[in-house]
Order: sequence, then structure tokens, then C-alpha cells
Amino acid sequence: MSQAAQPVDTHMIVTDEAGLDAGEVFVESLRFRVPVYFARPSASIAPPVILVISEVFGVHAHIADVCRRFAKLGFFAVAADLFARQGDASSYESLPDLMREVVSKVKDADVMSDLDALVNWAGEQGGDLDRLSVTGFCWGGRITWLYCVHNPRIKAGVAWYGRLAGDTSDATPEHPVSLVRGLQAPVLGLYAGQDPVVPTEAREATLSELAKGSEAARASQIIVYPEAGHAFFADYRASYREDDARDGWNRCLKWLAAHGVAP
Repeated sequence: MSQAAQPVDTHMIVTDEAGLDAGEVFVESLRFRVPVYFARPSASIAPPVILVISEVFGVHAHIADVCRRFAKLGFFAVAADLFARQGDASSYESLPDLMREVVSKVKDADVMSDLDALVNWAGEQGGDLDRLSVTGFCWGGRITWLYCVHNPRIKAGVAWYGRLAGDTSDATPEHPVSLVRGLQAPVLGLYAGQDPVVPTEAREATLSELAKGSEAARASQIIVYPEAGHAFFADYRASYREDDARDGWNRCLKWLAAHGVAP
């Protein structure tokens, strides 16, 4: 786990591997071997595939645990280290250093290609790509919106407090607010009322764009937990809010089931 993401609270959930096949592999993408953590039920045939996209800290213990939680419910959950080209996110002790030296250099276009490769790999391993979904946290929440625009095979997405608007760069030329009209799958956004990363005006602007967009855009929703702050689902951090996290998890599962991608 990244030094910048070391646990500061005692609520961390630990899900075992009983009944699961879980481990680490490498998936080739753009001539680079992307590290991937996966978890799936041992006895399942053609389980639905869910992409789990990490925060800026990479695929650490919490993200792997989220994969196992999904696998216990019957999903084939896969999480790629989408920062690996730029460096080892787990080695940074300073969040500003991590953002400057690694995260800011990650290109959205490369991420889309890496996720495409991950989807293809999951299909080759027997995952059911007709029941394909994506969920992501913080940095991964933003990517969830983008990938539901990018890949027509996605059936549903759940974005946890992902950035919706802000400054752009060569690596990140557009944010969700300017893209969501073109969603190819409906997204459930789970956001925090006390989150400076995603202010009210960004959420309202995104809702306005969704209302003008595709059928999937118009079917999308944004739920706000008024008293929660950023990273309220992260059970290894002081920001964790158990009631809101549990409600968000239940909403996530219901959203996936409602769009036909549940086990």
C-alpha cells in the first residue's frame, strides 16, 4: 500500500479468498505489461466481469479487497495498475509527489487502451463480456465516466466521488462534464456533499449535461451523501463513513442488477 495511503483508522475490511481464484497476472497493452489483480468464484462458469479502477494510490490492499468482495458475490473482478508505466504508486510517501511525478503523467488515451486490453483478457479467461460493468474510486471514478463513453460493451458503471470538471492537460484533455452526453452505458455517481474535489457546481453542471444526452446519459443518476467527505468508502482511512459506505455499496449492487450485469 502506498505510504501516502497508509491506514489511519481501524475499520479496514478484510475479505478472505475462500471459494475464490485470486492472484496477480500481467496483461499486454501498448507493448507494456500491465500488472493486474483478479478475483473470481472458483466454481463459476462465465461470471459477469467488473472492472475495478483504483484511487491514485494504485491497486493496494483495499482495492484488492473490493475485488474479493465482488468475487464473493459471483463477479469476475479485475483491477489493473494503470500507473505502472509512470512508476510505483505504492512507493510514494508524499501525495503531492505522487500526483506530480506519476498521476499527472498518466494519459487518458493509454488508460482506455489498457482497460480495453483488460476486458479482452477477462473474456479469454471465460468471463461473460455480455455482462460487463465498471466501478472506480476517486481517480478511478473519473475514469469510470470516461470508459462508459469509450466502450460500447459496458452495460453499467458506478463512479465513486470521481472528479467531474477542472483543469485539463495534454494527458487529460477532457473531463466527464464535457463528455457525458455521449455515454454508452448508464452511470450511477456516488458523491459526497463535503467534498472540495467535486463541488456542488460541478455536480449540477454534469446533471444538466446528462439531461441533454444519450439514452444512457438520461438514465444516469448522481446520489449525494450530504455529510460525507471525499473517500467515504475507503475503510482504511479516517474519511470512512460506515453508514454511507454501506448504503453506497448496496446502491452499487442494485444498479448493476437493474442493468443486467449481476451474477
